Amino acid sequence: MICPKCNFEQPDGMPECARCGVIFAKFKPPADRGGCPEETRLPPAAVPTSSRGLHFRMWELLTATEPGEPSAFTVGRGVLLAFLLVWGCRFIIASISSGYAAATPLHLVHLPFHEAGHILFGVLGIRFLAVLGGTLGQLIIPVIIICAFIVRRNPFGGAVGLWWLGQSFMDVAIYANDARSGQLMLIGGVTGSEVEDYHDWEIMLGKLGWLTYDHLIARLFYAFGALLILFALMWGGILVWRQLQLLIAERTQR
Repeated sequence: MICPKCNFEQPDGMPECARCGVIFAKFKPPADRGGCPEETRLPPAAVPTSSRGLHFRMWELLTATEPGEPSAFTVGRGVLLAFLLVWGCRFIIASISSGYAAATPLHLVHLPFHEAGHILFGVLGIRFLAVLGGTLGQLIIPVIIICAFIVRRNPFGGAVGLWWLGQSFMDVAIYANDARSGQLMLIGGVTGSEVEDYHDWEIMLGKLGWLTYDHLIARLFYAFGALLILFALMWGGILVWRQLQLLIAERTQR
C-alpha cells in the first residue's frame, strides 16, 4: 500500500505509515476537509518536498525505517539499546565527585580525540583555543558521527552517536569539576596541582576569571549530558519499536 500523505510504499495491513507515522484510519484527503477541488490538486508524488515543511523532512530523517530489513538487525538494535539504557542510567545516577563518567573504558575512547583537538586547534596559534581544542575535539567527533548516520538514513546509528555525545559531556564535566582541586591524574602521570599551567580547565577558567565557578560549570555539563543520553534512549526506542511493527506487519502478510 502507498501512504496517502507522504506517498511511501509499504506492506499492506499497516495501521500507520512507517515513514511519517500518519494513522490511515484517521487520515482524510484535503478535499474531505474543504480544500480545493480534486482536479486542481497535485497528486502526492508531485507535491514539492519543500512544501511539506522543514520539520516534516527532519522527522522523516530522524525516524526513517526500511521495509525488508532482516529481523536480526532489529533484535540486535534492541539488545544494544537495552545495554545503553542500563549503562546510561549508571552514568546518570553516579555523582560527579565519584568520577565514574571518566573512569570507564569510554574515557580511553575520548582521549585520542581530546589530544587531537589540542593539536588541530593549536595550529591557529592561539593558546586559549589550543587548550579548549581538547574539549572541542572529544565533542565534535560524536556530532560528526551523528550527522553522518542521519545523512546515510541510519537514524538508529545517530541515536547511538547522541548517547556517546551525552557521555562525552559527562566526561568533560569530571575534568571541569577538578579545575581548582587539581586531583585528577592527567597524561604524564601528574595531577594539575603538581604541575603549573597544565590542567586544561584550570587554564581556561583562570583566563576567564571563572575559576570559582568550576563546580557549577561541571554540573551544567553533567546535566546536559544526562539529558542527551535520555533523549538518545527515547529516540532509539521509537526507532526499534517502529521497525518491530514493520517487521511484524511484513511477516503477517506472508
